[in-house]
Amino acid sequence: MDETEFDAFYTASFPRLVGQLYAMIGDREEAHDCVQEAFVRAWSHRRRLRTADHPEAWVRTTAYRLAVSRWRRAVRARRSPDRAVSPALTADPPDEAHVALVAALRKLPEPQRRALVLHHIADLPVHEVAREVDSPEGTVKARLSRGRDALAALIADTPEKRHA
Repeated sequence: MDETEFDAFYTASFPRLVGQLYAMIGDREEAHDCVQEAFVRAWSHRRRLRTADHPEAWVRTTAYRLAVSRWRRAVRARRSPDRAVSPALTADPPDEAHVALVAALRKLPEPQRRALVLHHIADLPVHEVAREVDSPEGTVKARLSRGRDALAALIADTPEKRHA
């Protein structure tokens, strides 16, 4: 893949990949940073990407792995030896619908969440999801079915709906 091809690939794929990773991890800034880093790594592997069947899948997988690694480091960093001394964190409240969706997605097992995002948000057909997550198509179909059912139940059982 030469510089022009890589630029076209980046331009066409970057926004879509950020949106997909955001749906997987729930943090847009983190998704943006991880996809950007994945493209930096893709640049250094561009000769291999030229022969790869699906360079976007390679970048998406790399970005997802970066996000997991960063999450692990952040969790370790937050473990203060004396939490009573730590300052309280404050932020603007997020949109309630977003919170409900992210909370519901977080309650799903990671394989179901990943399959749902790749199929419904990344718009990958089942066989491509199966290839990307290295699972049989039947397993992906089961994860999608169970994940949709679980997500619907979780969203239907939000506190707002219980008090209505």
